[in-house]
Amino acid sequence: MTKQEIAAGLREMGLKTGDKVLMHSSLSSLGQVEGGPDAVIDAFLEVLGAGGTLLVPVFGALGILTETVKKRPGAVTSSAPVGTLAALGKDAETLLRDHWKAATAHGEGTPFTRLAEMGGYVCLLGVDQDRNTSLHGIEALLELPYLGEAVETFTAPEGETVTRTYKYYPGPHRNFIGLDRFFREAGVMKTARIGNAQVRLMKAKEMFRVGLELGKKDPAFALCDNPACAACVKQRAAIFADRMARESFRLAASSRLAGRYVPEMIENLHAAGIRYIELDYLQGRPCAQLPPEKLASAVAELSSEDIEISALSVNACPDEPEKLVELLKAAGIGRVILPVHSGKAAQLFVDAGVAVDLRNAACTAKTAADEVRALEGKVKACLNPALLVTAGDRAFRSFLKQRFAGIIGQADICDALWDGSLRRLAQGNGEIKELISILRCRNFSGWFCLGGGVPCPGTLAEMTADFTNLLDNM
Repeated sequence: MTKQEIAAGLREMGLKTGDKVLMHSSLSSLGQVEGGPDAVIDAFLEVLGAGGTLLVPVFGALGILTETVKKRPGAVTSSAPVGTLAALGKDAETLLRDHWKAATAHGEGTPFTRLAEMGGYVCLLGVDQDRNTSLHGIEALLELPYLGEAVETFTAPEGETVTRTYKYYPGPHRNFIGLDRFFREAGVMKTARIGNAQVRLMKAKEMFRVGLELGKKDPAFALCDNPACAACVKQRAAIFADRMARESFRLAASSRLAGRYVPEMIENLHAAGIRYIELDYLQGRPCAQLPPEKLASAVAELSSEDIEISALSVNACPDEPEKLVELLKAAGIGRVILPVHSGKAAQLFVDAGVAVDLRNAACTAKTAADEVRALEGKVKACLNPALLVTAGDRAFRSFLKQRFAGIIGQADICDALWDGSLRRLAQGNGEIKELISILRCRNFSGWFCLGGGVPCPGTLAEMTADFTNLLDNM
């Protein structure tokens, strides 16, 4: 390859005099180049002319072409310690100005978005979208919940030592390669071969537009769906947790659904983005029957991983409620879910300062509502759609007919057929979608519990996906 051949290829792709372009590159992808890296840079500068500007990323080891630009006479380097760029040409100073003062490394007020505003291009020379740093700018503009912060101490242009926190800073893994087809299909990317290199050229403004549209529809647009990718699993969980934080209700999962052992529960809850757990079973044994030290140890282990206990769930009215009160107090659990017909026991818990919900178990909705009201506001109802179905009721109709709106503290997220066969969400007769919807319409501030009260089919991940699907279709 010669400088002239490279320049001709760039012109054929659409670059012209006066353009501004951010180049990500691999010199070796071109093949043998007469004149080496300087010839490649000269080819770009010849096409862009005196009125054009060439930018390259210079954070980390990004190849010899970036170093060549950085070392050229007249090159300008941006002042930010992260997302740093170097530039040659007419608008170098304008594009890189005050980069260190921006709130983010790649978003608003940075060279990446400024290039788009000024009608510039992004050129991927022999590299794919995985090297396209501007895509982090799209993430920053979207303020995606999985993004972190970068705290940097550095010397500002004025000579003072500065410590700054850059918000919405990217993490370890992205599926930027998967975005290639969206840019291609939207017609905002040209591709061509120059030497051995596959070259992509995009108008930065249009690339940002397409990326922002994708991200607004799906906050996980830049993440992979590989379940073995711990980074993207964690980032997807952050998206779900952020979504739940915007709801009026609080979401928990039953320990039976979350896993058999505490470490497994922790791993699954973190992967799902759920930070509350309802303790019903541990290692196949009812939590209410555990020795005090074992229950307290489980609670402590969960708490150390930022997982809070929503309640202890009891399947049968305890013969010795005093002992259960002591168990709860020792473990630091302030809420219990009892079956209906637990009147005297419920009163004892209330007197001990423990919040009580009564779950409809082996009874109709009317009986459950009457039991709760009989305690005159001292307890709340825990409405379980799967158990209602086995009693011949449906959750939504029962909610309205028995006026549960004023007494409900929790809705179990589960479903079943009339014969009691448990089903995944919205695949049974429990009217679970309708129940969730009406509670959200009322900005319900109580609990939703995935898998509460029954051994739900599937995994926590599947249940979370089903629940998300229901929310998406409301």
